[in-house]
Amino acid sequence: MTMTDHRTALGALLGGVLLAMPVAAQDITLTLHHFLGAQAPAHSQMLEPWAERIAEASDGRVRIEIYPSMTLGGRPPELVNQVRDGVVDMIWTLNGYTPGLFPRSEVFELPNVFGNDPAAANLAMRAMMDELAPDFAGTEVLFLHSHAGNAIQTGSIEARSPADLAGRDLRTPSRTGAWAIEALGGNAIAMPVPELPQALQRGTVAGALIPWEIIAPLQLQEQTDFQIEGHDRYRFGTSVFQVSMNQARWDSLPEDIRQIFRDHSDEAWLAEVGAIWRAADDRGIGLAVDAGNTHVTLTEDETAAFRDALEPVVQRWIDDVTPQGVDGAGLVARARDAIAAQAGSE
Repeated sequence: MTMTDHRTALGALLGGVLLAMPVAAQDITLTLHHFLGAQAPAHSQMLEPWAERIAEASDGRVRIEIYPSMTLGGRPPELVNQVRDGVVDMIWTLNGYTPGLFPRSEVFELPNVFGNDPAAANLAMRAMMDELAPDFAGTEVLFLHSHAGNAIQTGSIEARSPADLAGRDLRTPSRTGAWAIEALGGNAIAMPVPELPQALQRGTVAGALIPWEIIAPLQLQEQTDFQIEGHDRYRFGTSVFQVSMNQARWDSLPEDIRQIFRDHSDEAWLAEVGAIWRAADDRGIGLAVDAGNTHVTLTEDETAAFRDALEPVVQRWIDDVTPQGVDGAGLVARARDAIAAQAGSE
């Protein structure tokens, strides 16, 4: 046997040994981009613990690098395109920043559909995900959730009836929120939430439809005097958020890793997310009251007046989405039933 033959045989032998050796699992690093600061409850109490659990469950194979405050560039309304285009792997964003792009999931934002129970809304959205899925082409939705609901926060208006808001400029993040403000007689001003403190300070807006949890991250107790909600924590609609991944990136993950994401975005997690946002909401209103602000809880009769004024928003939404081929009336009925079925899930 020649030297060349020996080398060929040895190469074949070593090749066989290498093929037989187990291949080390490849580490996976994913970027997650969002619009709030690192101190916000969404980041510190929801996204970070979720990412840590996935890393632990994967034995360190998955690392999620979270980039808050739009540090990878762009403005909040651009997050959806960033994940669809693969500029980032994952996002957490508010659907309403891109009006009309998610018409089906908007049903859960509507006043008199959401009510006051974020955990129930989260679980109801999961139960109806097959119906909502056409909104999310190009992404894999890991979970949808709401916050504790839109309250009214104002600089100087103790609004106890819709008439108290007539002609007032109020901030909202979404078109459903804009419709709610218009139904109450106000003027809707759309803007991402990080811009709100300056808008309040300058008098660009008189107040906002926004939950209590954002008080601490934005120090809204310094720019507002009144925090207003309805009887029994009734809220004037809500916002829907998504944590989603670029579809091609999701498809490229090993099946066992995809299953880890599913396992840690399940019903138990969604109920926990509801509790996280409720607790953050309670901390926010406590901070405002401690700072000397007035927490207004409307009476049952006052709440009924707001509820009646806001009910046309539901029909407005139905009339808007039905020509798009969306079963608006059916979605409203099913969303209300699904939320009722999950009531008290926190």
